[in-house]
Amino acid sequence: MTMPVAQCPWRMQVHHITQETPDVWTLSLLCHDYYPYRAGQYALVSIRNSADTLRAYTLSSTPGVSEYITLTIRCLDGGAGSEWLTRDVKRGDYLWLSDAQGEFTCDNEPNDRLLLLAAGCGVTPIMSMRRWLAKHRPDADVQVIFNVRSPDDVIFADEWRHYPVTLVAENNATHGFVSGRLTTELLKSVPDLASRTVMTCGPAPYMDLVEKEVKALGVTRFFKEQFFVPAAAAATGGLKISKLQPARDFYAPVGSTLLEAMESNKVPVNAACRAGVCGSCKTRVISGDYSVTSSMTLSDAEVAEGYVLACSCHPQSDLVLA
Repeated sequence: MTMPVAQCPWRMQVHHITQETPDVWTLSLLCHDYYPYRAGQYALVSIRNSADTLRAYTLSSTPGVSEYITLTIRCLDGGAGSEWLTRDVKRGDYLWLSDAQGEFTCDNEPNDRLLLLAAGCGVTPIMSMRRWLAKHRPDADVQVIFNVRSPDDVIFADEWRHYPVTLVAENNATHGFVSGRLTTELLKSVPDLASRTVMTCGPAPYMDLVEKEVKALGVTRFFKEQFFVPAAAAATGGLKISKLQPARDFYAPVGSTLLEAMESNKVPVNAACRAGVCGSCKTRVISGDYSVTSSMTLSDAEVAEGYVLACSCHPQSDLVLA
């Protein structure tokens, strides 16, 4: 089996698949070579072992702790990656992964007092880091708050019994769950909150709420992770973007990234890491002014030809794309 795309050189075999909740599965993978990664990082996966579609998924396992490399995935209806991985991929199949990526990790965090907050599938890097902290920094004071829709939606339910955790269920809360959503009162109940490093992962509105609340309560060290950004409504004004192939015009609000504008207008574009690292959203700009915050993976020749990473490109004028 040949490598489908240079960005995903690691071939791994599905050893077994575990259903975590009604719509979440964990794929346990065997890599026959040493695969270096850090707790909390993610990897790109070649969907259907093709070069056309890459998706980013957290490595929910923990280096030096977990027996397998794992991906924990919620099946989204119509999701090109999640439907294939959770419905079609079977034990014994092979997947192709990229190098591990991302800086949302705790192994270089100097503070021994942490608060980890997760909602839904955002728990995947949180559990990876929780295991790492238990093994490498057993004396660290680690508090965890995990928000779910219902008690049936607790990912890694059996494993959480080994760690102190506050489980918050929005619906049908039973014994052992706080009923409702994350509140200021719940955050205030965390001992010495202001002195803690806070790390969170979940839907964007959840992380925005966490950030606002904990900073108002005195937290100064705050980190968040986010992959999937819901596409905004297509803009009807702003900077005009003209795409030559296929020919069409659309608009980018001032201050948005080129990727946000393309996705909100359903212009075909690959996007995985959204952080200017993986290179999958490479796009060529023919004319116009723009600034970039990352050009990783692009050669000097490609930059000279106008190639940008759409997630890191900020239009400053009307643009023409190839």
